[in-house]
Amino acid sequence: MADTTVPAPSFALGETIDRIRRSSEYVVIPLLALVVSAALFSLFLLALGKDPVTFFSLVWKGGFGTGFSWQNTLVRSSPLILAALCVAIPARLGMVVIGGEGALVLGGFAAAVVAIPMVSWSPTFFTLTVMALVSMLVGGLWIGFVGYLRHYRGINETISSLLLSYIAISILNFFVEGALRDPSDPNKPSTMPIGPENMIGPIPGTSVHWGLVAGTIAAVAMWVLMNRTTFGFAARITGGNVRAAMAQGLPVGKLILVSTALAGAFAGLAGFYEVAAIHGKANASLIAGYGFTGILVSFLARHNPIAIVPVAIFLGGIEAAGGLVQRRLELPDATVLVLQGLMFVVLLVSETLYGRFKIFKAKGA
Repeated sequence: MADTTVPAPSFALGETIDRIRRSSEYVVIPLLALVVSAALFSLFLLALGKDPVTFFSLVWKGGFGTGFSWQNTLVRSSPLILAALCVAIPARLGMVVIGGEGALVLGGFAAAVVAIPMVSWSPTFFTLTVMALVSMLVGGLWIGFVGYLRHYRGINETISSLLLSYIAISILNFFVEGALRDPSDPNKPSTMPIGPENMIGPIPGTSVHWGLVAGTIAAVAMWVLMNRTTFGFAARITGGNVRAAMAQGLPVGKLILVSTALAGAFAGLAGFYEVAAIHGKANASLIAGYGFTGILVSFLARHNPIAIVPVAIFLGGIEAAGGLVQRRLELPDATVLVLQGLMFVVLLVSETLYGRFKIFKAKGA
């Protein structure tokens, strides 16, 4: 007897195509925003009497054109990855935290201060471990306080985190110019150096420090946490609708506190690497704007921890090319910051384009 069972239709191929179509929107629109930013910045350069083609060729050469450029780019990318995670993790709960700069500065300062009494007797590994833990603890408490203010006092996290950044910078300046200033360095106010024996060496064969590896591992770990665990699922539910999350019995307050503390810990860790791998002490060089550039990195990566890594390298290359642009085109080093600011504005405007193009919608939607 012949089998008259009708085989169930397979929708696997159609579902795959629809998934690719929907996800491509989150790649095409940011790329379009970058193109528009480059076009607008080209008009800015033409108004200054500079050649845009020369500018962008210098940016490529200074950021990615040689082996030395690549290593310089990767050094600048390391703090950007960790600072961007400070924005991306709370963003999953619908929060806009822009105070990573303060956590980075205060974390680096705390790492340098705790190392001062340990330099004369403590083994290098123990000193660095304590420095890293203290920097993460201070950064976590600093941004965790933002989460506390948001949930328990109803204070907007964007405003509070930004104001706390200025307070952190003031704390650094107060101590390095006062009680903790190194008297042997009259030129630039700084804390006592941690000593060359306590500095983190580069990755073998490169001039890139281990902060790049730590940042990459942290990005992968946060992607797993936010996409493959119940904690991440609860965070996404909370970010979608806080009232619905509370109605379902989710611990919204705990989710906010843990997420903001994690975010601050990564920013503080970035400060640790700036002290232990770059400067060797805490001074005004910690206020390099990595925390603010990390905001652009996170938004351009759509708050995806994995996407943060290549985006941070891309923007790190732009920053690394600032010196070459200054020498060759006689433009200020801050010109690349103007480009980054323009990119951020255009990127925010492009947010209104999501869901408006039929080509990115699933068939029949």
